[in-house]
Amino acid sequence: MMTAVVTHPAEPAMSLKDPNVVNPRARKRVAIVIANPAVSSTTGWPVGFWWSELTHPYHAFEGKGYEVDVFSAEGGRCEPDAMSDPNDASGYSAGDLVTQGFIHTPKLRALVEATKPASEIEVARFDAIVVAGGQAPMFNFEGALALQRKFVEFYEAGKVAAALCHGTAILAYARLSSGELLVKGRTVTGFANAEEDFADNAVWSYGMLPHGKHIMPWRIEDRLRELGANFVQGGLWRGFAIRDGNLVTGQQNFSGEETARLVIAALGE
Repeated sequence: MMTAVVTHPAEPAMSLKDPNVVNPRARKRVAIVIANPAVSSTTGWPVGFWWSELTHPYHAFEGKGYEVDVFSAEGGRCEPDAMSDPNDASGYSAGDLVTQGFIHTPKLRALVEATKPASEIEVARFDAIVVAGGQAPMFNFEGALALQRKFVEFYEAGKVAAALCHGTAILAYARLSSGELLVKGRTVTGFANAEEDFADNAVWSYGMLPHGKHIMPWRIEDRLRELGANFVQGGLWRGFAIRDGNLVTGQQNFSGEETARLVIAALGE
């Protein structure tokens, strides 16, 4: 038996997915910032952004009908940390189907091929900024002055300022217009010491680094505590994020969705 589909040109086109936007005339806009490529000063390895810390928040925001733009500190092509790629031989991220879908969608993959520089973020046009992690922020965020300024602009404007995993390195440098560190007195999370210990022990056990040589030049938890933050964490490799006013932080690469949920809640949805 043959079947036929009858269309009616007069009927409005229907999308396959209705994101049920709260206010279609004023859709929320989020700027996600990923790290530019760098070379680790401790290991000599090429380092970059972590895929899931871009793709999982992106997926959550898109599901809410938000408009999402992707930036990097300096702009241009960005490269991921290899183990964050679900197709990497290590198999570390093989189960990350959200990232797999992102990578194999040409218009999405193109977003990391030619990012816009953070200096071009028009704060007035966005409701939130989310700074993703990966290893590179630990080596190049100290000099990312434009990104530091934009992050503070969002925060001081009462808009949502979020950072995730090693992307919370931005909090080691971001200063308010008063000159005081933004993180002082705030409750935050980020890549925890227990996770740094785990990662160091893994590379030592596989002979990738000499025993006692650390992957990172400094540690998020230690530094933010030293700067006056109340640092909390949800357990080893557990998805965890926390909100302190309009500042949202996520613990590590498994916390992208949790971070996005808190951003969405802070935006009143």
